[in-house]
Amino acid sequence: QVQLVESGGGLVQAGGSLRLSCAASGRTFSSYAMGWFRQAPGKEREFVATISASGVITYYAAGKGRLTITRDSAKNTVYLQMNSLEPEDTAVCYCAARDTARTGTTLYEYKYWGQGTQVPVSS
Repeated sequence: QVQLVESGGGLVQAGGSLRLSCAASGRTFSSYAMGWFRQAPGKEREFVATISASGVITYYAAGKGRLTITRDSAKNTVYLQMNSLEPEDTAVCYCAARDTARTGTTLYEYKYWGQGTQVPVSS
């Protein structure tokens, strides 16, 4: 089993930046695809960015140019750098792991989820 813990969330002003971290347990981290997701109040959870075990990256939705996903296998950690945040970006952000090397395109393909971290963006 994989356990994931997100950190780095918090209140940020419009135009600001945050760097989220997702720490994973176990040696299998390097074999799993990872993803970042967000869920705004009253809305469905959606893909933000994914990275495969080999480093193939996919960015989703509007604003993808503001994001950078990276992984550090030595630290068992995945990061999401977010720049130029706006109030519309306010959401709970989750990291998740798929138990295969390649990324998937649906939420249910990601088997392990963190508890989420709040990213409220103020005007």
